[in-house]
Amino acid sequence: MARFVNIPLSAQLKAGNIPVLVGTVPLFAVSSFVITEGYKTASIANSTIAQMVAPTTKTVTIEALLVGPYRLMRPLLEAMALTSRLLASAVAPLMKVAGVPVVAKTSVHLDMQITDLTFTQDNDKRDTLKVTIKLVHVPRTQLGGLLGGALDLVVGAGSAFI
Repeated sequence: MARFVNIPLSAQLKAGNIPVLVGTVPLFAVSSFVITEGYKTASIANSTIAQMVAPTTKTVTIEALLVGPYRLMRPLLEAMALTSRLLASAVAPLMKVAGVPVVAKTSVHLDMQITDLTFTQDNDKRDTLKVTIKLVHVPRTQLGGLLGGALDLVVGAGSAFI
């Protein structure tokens, strides 16, 4: 991934380095993309059988590097994470309708909300920020949930041919 860090966006896309999009922010140097989902279970009385009750909340955790000029994406990520009260109150009406979309080569997740955002810089790589983003699915409408699920299935099936 290091070979793509100082190449302009259009050249990176032509070279086949497809970014993970978090909202409008492209992340080119993604080292980890983890989706966590499952079901809550309930034990049936006087039995060893458990029943699946409801889906758990879907979470996506992304670890990426912001290298060189891509470090300027930090304020955009902070804005999407609603890190200030002023920003949160200004964006609140929009968040009622839609969340932060996350688009990757293998999946599409709509209506996500950033819950944790961590930036790390060390002495070894002064021109690089490591970012860890944790997002939680917060469905706004039933139609949005169905659309997100359908897009995820289409991209998941199509990624088998990439």
